[in-house]
Amino acid sequence: MALLAEAIVEEWLNRDGWFTIRGIKIGAHEIDILAIKPTASGIQRRHLEVQAAPNPIGYITPKAGRQPGQRADFVGVRSNEELRKSVSEWVQKKYSHPQIDEQRKALVDGEWERVFVVHKFLHLEELDLIRNEKITVYELKEVIASFRRDDTVVSRAAGADLVELVTGFDSVLN
Repeated sequence: MALLAEAIVEEWLNRDGWFTIRGIKIGAHEIDILAIKPTASGIQRRHLEVQAAPNPIGYITPKAGRQPGQRADFVGVRSNEELRKSVSEWVQKKYSHPQIDEQRKALVDGEWERVFVVHKFLHLEELDLIRNEKITVYELKEVIASFRRDDTVVSRAAGADLVELVTGFDSVLN
């Protein structure tokens, strides 16, 4: 489901004039999507992470302090402090790791907007903490709804067939 969601998000970006690279592997890390958009005032940059689970059973972020090889432990109740630590570690891993910074800088130096696209989630307080980390959060249903607009820069890109299939079944995705 995650790869399909990434393809939908990439089509959304392409239709808005963004050039994208998806699935960049850097050692044990992966960047879901990097996007750049030339504008009259310079180049806009976005680093997007996408998470889509048809039936989420717990938190988006793995429990803080997890050791390599240890289960992620997404389920169970977390205290506010545990949740803050989990979100902070997740942001560091996904957006702020030095290898990820180096990769973005090698492509286009400058400030990158951090974006998170999520399909379904259980804990609104977790999304609020993610937003507090200066990450723009979109729900996948917002992205899908945008395909009904006629004001895009590009009318169709490589993911158009998939988007048309999905938007025909978008009531299932809600």
